[in-house]
Amino acid sequence: MPESISLAFMDGLLVEDCMGRGLKVWLANTITRWLTVEKPADRTPLCDFERIRYEIRPADVLLVEGRTRVSDVIKSITQSSWTHSAVYIGRINDIDDPQVRAQVAHHFNGDPNSQLVIEALLGRGTIISALDKYHSDHIRICRPGGLSRRDAQSVIAYAANHLGCDYDVRQLLDLARFLFPYSIVPRHWRSSLFEHNAGIPTRTVCSSMLAAAFNNVHFPVLPVMRRMENGDLRLYKRNARLYTPRDFDYSPYFEIIKYPYLGIADKSLYRNLPWDEEGAICNGENDCFIPQPVPENLAGGELENVFTSAIVDATPVLNMLGKRNKD
Repeated sequence: MPESISLAFMDGLLVEDCMGRGLKVWLANTITRWLTVEKPADRTPLCDFERIRYEIRPADVLLVEGRTRVSDVIKSITQSSWTHSAVYIGRINDIDDPQVRAQVAHHFNGDPNSQLVIEALLGRGTIISALDKYHSDHIRICRPGGLSRRDAQSVIAYAANHLGCDYDVRQLLDLARFLFPYSIVPRHWRSSLFEHNAGIPTRTVCSSMLAAAFNNVHFPVLPVMRRMENGDLRLYKRNARLYTPRDFDYSPYFEIIKYPYLGIADKSLYRNLPWDEEGAICNGENDCFIPQPVPENLAGGELENVFTSAIVDATPVLNMLGKRNKD
């Protein structure tokens, strides 16, 4: 084959390969944008954000109930409301290590007095965000109990070393396959969850990065525990790739701190909340109804009819049944 024809053939293959890659990138970006579109926040939040931002401390884990389509997917996979996790690092000047402080400042262009979190997001990778971005979301604090200041700073440094890493979509898909109760393909087969690669990964997801950060300082999240033959208890670090945001809420080693929008900490204060006095029951903000009253005296054959209508009308039947049992 003449050299000119060979070069032209190679150039054609290169152009075709570039076009194929460009199409894949375009398709991936389009799907990512569709998955990360946020629904509007509720007008009445569940949390008192001002209290949370006042109480949160460096190395606290922030759990978020996301409002994107990918959050809905994660809810279905994990059977939990918590779809995202981030680590709070404080303000830039709160960081002890000057190198970590400079690293964080390099990746954040906002107000240096802002309260900051490090998080891994689909389509953006591992980034620094202002805590204020979650002022309208349902959030809660998971505080590692008894974590020393030195280890808290080590957790922050570990997370800061992952700044700029891409989001690991493959791991998210493998985790979905691993958590799904039924699977034709074996869960370990060709799964990134069980790879044993040394060094800092170039891709990660939010909960895995945080679990690895706490593993790095030997702080337990959900460790594997084994009783030895001599009766001693041995703890093993769980694979960080298997963690999901709900695990920080479930862990007995994290304190759960939450501040409802309407606090009821005082004794019986809930009785003074502004409840509706007309007896309305709501399925949602704009979907309310007044339940139909239940007849006081019911014949034997009427109970089934009332119970059936109660399911439709949401009539409180339990009180009625209790009254009949007393009679």
